[in-house]
Amino acid sequence: MAVNRDPVLKKCRNLGISPGVLGYAKETRRDPKRNARRSKSSEYALQMKEKQKAKFIYGVLERQFRLTFQKAEKMQGQAGENLLSLLERRLDNVAFVMGLGETRRQARQIVGHGHLLVNGKRVNIPSYRVKPGDIVSVRQKSRQSEMFKALAEKPVAFPDWISGNTANFEGTITRLPIREDIDIPVNETLIVELYSK
Repeated sequence: MAVNRDPVLKKCRNLGISPGVLGYAKETRRDPKRNARRSKSSEYALQMKEKQKAKFIYGVLERQFRLTFQKAEKMQGQAGENLLSLLERRLDNVAFVMGLGETRRQARQIVGHGHLLVNGKRVNIPSYRVKPGDIVSVRQKSRQSEMFKALAEKPVAFPDWISGNTANFEGTITRLPIREDIDIPVNETLIVELYSK
C-alpha cells in the first residue's frame, strides 16, 4: 500500500496552507518570502496546486483522488462540492474531526489499526465512506488505552453533520456534509476545471 511520507511542514509551506489544517500545532520558522517565485503562476499551475492541496490534506494519492472525482461528477449537484463531501466522509477524516486523532495522519493510523467501529462492526479501511445514520465509535477494549483517555479529556466541537462528543467516544452521522461544513482552504472550482480539460 502506498503511503504519503512527505514532510508535513515543508509540504504545507510549498502549498501555502497552515499545518493547523492537518492538526499540527507547529508553524515553519522559515521566511515564506525568501524563496517566493516572482513570476506569475499559470492557470494550469493554480489548478494543479488546488488539487495537490486537497490530496495532501485528506491523505489521498492520485488514482484514488481521480476515482473519487469521477464518482463526484456522476452525482447530482456541483462536482466540486460533491468531491469535497466524498473526501470529508472518509472514515479517517471523520475520526479526525471527531477528535479521535490529534492529526489526520494519526486518525488514519487509528482506523488502520482497527480501533474504530461503524454500526458496531470493526472497520480498518481509512477510505471507508460513512453515510447518514452511521454510528462511529471506539472499540470498548481500545478505550482503556492512555491515548484515547488523553483524547477524551480534551474534547472537540463536532461539525454540524455529526452529533455526539469525544468524551463518549461516539458520533452519529446525521446528514451529508455540505460546503459550508467543510473548512479546508481549497478552491474546488479549479480542481473541476483541471479535470474537465
